[in-house]
Amino acid sequence: MSKIDMENIGLSQRFITESTLYSSFYIGRVISQYKDLYKVVTENGELTAEISGKFRFDAKTLSDYPAAGDFVMLDRNEDTGGNAIIHHVLTRKSAFIRKAAGTSNDEQVVASNIDTVFICMSLNNDYNLRRVERYLGIAWDSGAVPVLVLTKADLCDKLPQKLLELDTVACGVDVLVTSSLTANGCVSVQRYLGSGKTVAFIGSSGVGKSTLINTLIGKNALQTNDIRNDDRGRHTTTRRELIVIPSGGVVIDTPGMRELGIESADLTKAFADIDELSTKCKFHDCTHTSEPNCAVQKAINDGVLSTDRLANYLKLKKEAKYEGLNAKQIETEKITAMFAGMGGMKNAREFIKEKNKRRRGY
Repeated sequence: MSKIDMENIGLSQRFITESTLYSSFYIGRVISQYKDLYKVVTENGELTAEISGKFRFDAKTLSDYPAAGDFVMLDRNEDTGGNAIIHHVLTRKSAFIRKAAGTSNDEQVVASNIDTVFICMSLNNDYNLRRVERYLGIAWDSGAVPVLVLTKADLCDKLPQKLLELDTVACGVDVLVTSSLTANGCVSVQRYLGSGKTVAFIGSSGVGKSTLINTLIGKNALQTNDIRNDDRGRHTTTRRELIVIPSGGVVIDTPGMRELGIESADLTKAFADIDELSTKCKFHDCTHTSEPNCAVQKAINDGVLSTDRLANYLKLKKEAKYEGLNAKQIETEKITAMFAGMGGMKNAREFIKEKNKRRRGY
């Protein structure tokens, strides 16, 4: 039986070295997950696996569990004798993380050990500059390099205008234009692929991620749907899945995510222009709202920076500050910020108390 080239699917020396700490186990890479079961590929082929009881007991958060792209240590490397058992997840070199569904503040790993994050956005009704900024903030924090991939270019009659708009928010990020209707419509993305490389595709439902991946692998391996009557794409992918590219390397397809919590975000890179302007403000803790000699507000007045971009920056910054706090903690943070100029809550209470005394005449 021919062996699978594990180096082609991302197994590098760093993972091989770490795997020697668990000499009684075998290394594999997680392809996908369905409920409590995982599909894992080893040098001898694919197998179904589950985590050990000890692993489940020791795991403290959702992010500790295996995810698509993880390299794991198993009790076997062949599909024999029932499900294989996952005992360890090797240290991730990068991870794209989102807030888990529901009311929990837990985090969920969407994809791991990725080299490039393709942020996919279609050029029809899905086009949204503010969403790009949000995705970029999280992508930069993942440890991978973000690339903005614009899909469905055939549906856009204002491409030059939109590229100029994106140039103001995608600072230092490559922007690729693709179309599934032309023979060479996806050529631009191929230079990011290759043996040992892992690329993750993220974006809203129906932007064309699965169609793009099908084009790259040369067959319709992933289900796709036509766009709806309102010009938006239909949701197709239901779970994260790692797929081998014939020309070398792998891609990870992910379910559509229209909104993302930003508990993990690097706003300094996503908003590098505002971060640079902030260094020129008179006050180091400038809020860029009403302070004198604010370089950010000056940039807006000079037409260099848009008010929408600043508003989204302040919104995401506030969201990141409150992420993970319960309602009471959020309220305390808001009140503290409100009275920061008065020396905090304690001084604010004293001020209000004295003011009420004066009002009552004693």
